[in-house]
Amino acid sequence: MKVSLLESPRWQTCSDCAVRGFAVCSALDKAELRELVTLSRHIHCDPGATVFAQATMATSFFSVLEGVLRLYKLLPDGRRQIIGFALPGDFVGLAGSPQYEFSADAIGAVVFCQFSRASFARFAENRPRFLRRINELAGRELTRAQEHMVLLGRRSAEEKVASFLVGWRDRLAEIGHVGEVLPLPMGRLDIADYLGLTIETVSRTFTKLERDGIIRILTGGISLLDAARAEALSAA
Repeated sequence: MKVSLLESPRWQTCSDCAVRGFAVCSALDKAELRELVTLSRHIHCDPGATVFAQATMATSFFSVLEGVLRLYKLLPDGRRQIIGFALPGDFVGLAGSPQYEFSADAIGAVVFCQFSRASFARFAENRPRFLRRINELAGRELTRAQEHMVLLGRRSAEEKVASFLVGWRDRLAEIGHVGEVLPLPMGRLDIADYLGLTIETVSRTFTKLERDGIIRILTGGISLLDAARAEALSAA
C-alpha cells in the first residue's frame, strides 16, 4: 500500500544532517555538497509507504537519513523474502538493471534524500573519491548479503534469532546507538521472513531466549542480558 511522501524544503538536506559522516556524501567537500543538494529531494515518508517497488523502473537512488526501510523480494508463489533492513546512512536503490530488483517499504516514519539516477550518475563522473565511496557502500551491501545467506543456512531457530539480534546490535552501534535497550522496529513477521522461519517459531524462540536469561523482551525491543551467550549461539 502506498501512502503519502512529503517533500521538505531543500535547504534542510545537508545543513543539520546527522548521518553525513557515514553516508554516501561523506566523500564530498563543501562545494560538492552544495552542488549535490541541488540534485536531491528531501522526503518525509509515512509509515508503511512503498519507497520503490520490485520490477518497476529504477529511476532514483536513496540515502536514508532517519528511520528503517524493509527490503524484500516477492517470490513467484506470492511469498515474501526480506533481504535486509536499511538504516540511516545506507544508500539504497543501486540496480544492475533498468528495474529495481527488490522493494523497499518504510517501517515507521522514514526520512531520506532522493536522487535522480541520471543526474546522480553525471554528478559522480570525474569524482574518484565519490565513486570509491559508492563502491565501499556497495561492497558492504554484498558482505551483508553473504552473511544473510549463511544466516539462512544455520541449523536451529535459536542460532538464527541470536545471530539476527547480535548483528542488529552491531549495525546500530555503527551509527552510534549504544544502550541497554535494543530497539526492534520491525515486527515478528518481518524477522520471520528475514530468517526463513514462521512467525510462531520466532515468537517461541524469543520466549525461550528470555526464559534462558539471554534476553528480556520489552515493548518495542529487547534487553540483551547475556551478550556472551547470544554471541556464542550466533557463532555456532
